[in-house]
Amino acid sequence: MTDVLPQPMTDLIRRVRGEYLEMPGLKLTTTQASRLWGLDRHTCQRLLDTLVDARFLIRGPAGSYSLLHDATEHLLPLSDRRWPTA
Repeated sequence: MTDVLPQPMTDLIRRVRGEYLEMPGLKLTTTQASRLWGLDRHTCQRLLDTLVDARFLIRGPAGSYSLLHDATEHLLPLSDRRWPTA
């Protein structure tokens, strides 16, 4: 059985993913993210953990969350992906 997230959490995930994709260099601690998105710390931590588990975000050694380096690649249509050249 898979975990089904409530709709408000799904909406939050969509919103946060959009913000990280719009600003790929964004790095936020849980406290900063909580303030930015107006969430209590527990909800924010759960949201960030969900995005780390989904391999969209990565938690750095200083505790800040940033976009996983190739997270945007798998969201692009094949025709828009950058392919290595010989």
